[in-house]
Amino acid sequence: MRALTYHGSNDVKVDNVPDPILQELDDVILKVTATAICGSDLHMYRGKIPAMKSGDILGHEFMGEVVDTGPNVTRLQKGDRVVVPFVIACGSCFFCDMDLYSACETTNPDRGSIMNKKSLRSGAALFGFSHLYGGVPGGQAEYVRVPKANVGPIKIPKNLADEQVLFLSDILPTGYQAVLNTGVGAGGSLAIFGAGPVGQMAAASARMLGIEKIFMVDHHKFRLDFAQKTYGVIPINFDDCDAAEFILDHTDARGVDGVVEAVGFEAKGSTVDTVMTNLKLEGSSGKALRQCIAAVRRGGTVSVPGLYAGFIHGFLFGDIFEKGIGIKAGQTHVQKHMPDLLRFIEEGKLHPNAIISHRLNLSQAAEGYRMFDKKEDDCRKVVLTP
Repeated sequence: MRALTYHGSNDVKVDNVPDPILQELDDVILKVTATAICGSDLHMYRGKIPAMKSGDILGHEFMGEVVDTGPNVTRLQKGDRVVVPFVIACGSCFFCDMDLYSACETTNPDRGSIMNKKSLRSGAALFGFSHLYGGVPGGQAEYVRVPKANVGPIKIPKNLADEQVLFLSDILPTGYQAVLNTGVGAGGSLAIFGAGPVGQMAAASARMLGIEKIFMVDHHKFRLDFAQKTYGVIPINFDDCDAAEFILDHTDARGVDGVVEAVGFEAKGSTVDTVMTNLKLEGSSGKALRQCIAAVRRGGTVSVPGLYAGFIHGFLFGDIFEKGIGIKAGQTHVQKHMPDLLRFIEEGKLHPNAIISHRLNLSQAAEGYRMFDKKEDDCRKVVLTP
């Protein structure tokens, strides 16, 4: 089969690789009908994620048709059309029993990116996302093996097109959970740092949930313009002003009720951030987090769906304490949110496909990565079809 494979920093290509086969009793094989390039994929593309191996198959946003099933698969059968969550969870461990699927303690033999050696148990394995997270082949391919098929995939009604539901795999539940984690309700105020795919889905979710005032911070005008037109956000270009000061000036100097930090460890930072990261003295830029802490009101919550790893200098924990701020972070418990989000799509309350700007064949995947990485041609989101 054809699959998009990793060969080093800024080097991905479509190769012919062996077809996947059933390995466990509860596996299925999926014929991929649509897949997408995620902002998280760019971390690997840029060589920023360790434990990548040449030939790794990328991609964790995908859907398709079941073409083979293991003997213990009870929820799916051949011909079913499904979306697969990027988190691989067993459904029966200590954490899965609490619907904390991304904390599943059975699917990933590694420890993820946790540096504290006392944290012996890992979180869940992820599709196509480094051997820190299980090294499971991803879905930017013609076919993919899906482990734990009784827990993850969700069946899709025939009346919904692939593009309407594809983002149930990651960015939609990630943006939705990020907003829920802030605790901001109808009539409240929210700031979203990062106008990439997750930030856009957070804005869509916030608007659906009745949040009244939504600020969005980025420095790509085309992204901000789209969010303003589509979701009615108040755009802030951080190249033009200090974003936190702008938010304070427009919230009676209190700050917003909650903040979503959808940027992650590659946030555009200060000179100090850049130097320290290059010297390996810190693992992530803290610039966006410091802005979030400044922009949220006392007693508010900063929600962090953006990927972080390692040390961060200038974390300002004293400000967190003094303001009584809550922090909620981590990978998304996708399986928990998929049924509700599918229903919202069916009811016409969410239209996640609006974010799509480019549609390419799988054979053009390398060009799609380059375009998305360079923000060329106002590229918001790339969907690939095998």
